[in-house]
Amino acid sequence: MSTQVELVDISSPSLPTSDTDRPPIERAKIQESFRRAQFRWSHVDWIVLIWMLVMHVGAIAAAFFVEWKSVIAAIALHWLTCSVGVCLAYHRCLSHDSFRLAGPVRFFVTLCGVLSGQGSPLMWAATHRVHHSRSDRDGDPHSPREGFWWSHLLWLFVRRTPAERQRLYHVFAPDLVQDRMLQFFERTYSFWLVSFGGLLFWLGGWSLLLWGGCLRIVVGYHTTWLINSASHVWGYRNYETSDGSRNLWWAGLLAYGEGWHNNHHAWPREACYGHRWWELDLTWQTIRILKLVGLATQVVQKSPPASLPHR
Repeated sequence: MSTQVELVDISSPSLPTSDTDRPPIERAKIQESFRRAQFRWSHVDWIVLIWMLVMHVGAIAAAFFVEWKSVIAAIALHWLTCSVGVCLAYHRCLSHDSFRLAGPVRFFVTLCGVLSGQGSPLMWAATHRVHHSRSDRDGDPHSPREGFWWSHLLWLFVRRTPAERQRLYHVFAPDLVQDRMLQFFERTYSFWLVSFGGLLFWLGGWSLLLWGGCLRIVVGYHTTWLINSASHVWGYRNYETSDGSRNLWWAGLLAYGEGWHNNHHAWPREACYGHRWWELDLTWQTIRILKLVGLATQVVQKSPPASLPHR
């Protein structure tokens, strides 16, 4: 049994409330840039492709440089960059405005997201908002209806010009594009990744670089990408939404609560994604702690389980 809800358009109250509120020509150009037809040799982002290859080769090489301190560091950094950085900062705070953070905390958690290697905060948030506005429809950046591997990985290799990136930011992230902190990370994104890699090598040699850098980043990539691919294909649905989002328990565990994807698409601004007692959301626990100590405010809690039938 599932509950019928209206699929809500993206996140921030400062954003347009529907697709039709956005400039039609600008919207059409953005959607065109995300279509699979753009995936051709003449339009490949070679920088992204080479980076991905290097990270995956490094992840494989980590098997030959095993040290316990590096393994422990990789686990800790995975939580810090993926749960705190991507799930908490990039996704729930920036993309959906589910809560507000004190200035220094906001800087730190956003920096953690930068060190995940998943793109600049502006690019990540704006692209994710396109996904919510066009979920599993024409113009969705990574719908599995265009193929599982397209939604999981291949969509990342489409090159976008600086003008296309700026258009994306101004149309889908107008509340973020003028943020000085986010503009700072937009300019210095590569610097932070390279510098952190150098720091890891200086502290622990090849073992720490490969485990705490390459392998940690690659595992973070695939756990995040599973939400785009697997969580729109397999799993169960608490809510009837107009897309194919599903709750996938093992993705929920691997991605720190993000795998309760049907819940999220039904209630995109809700800060907690676990709507049944067994739907563990580890990122939400961190948000609760930040709220308890006064570092997270205006936390969106609409209690959707009140309308959710028991099984």
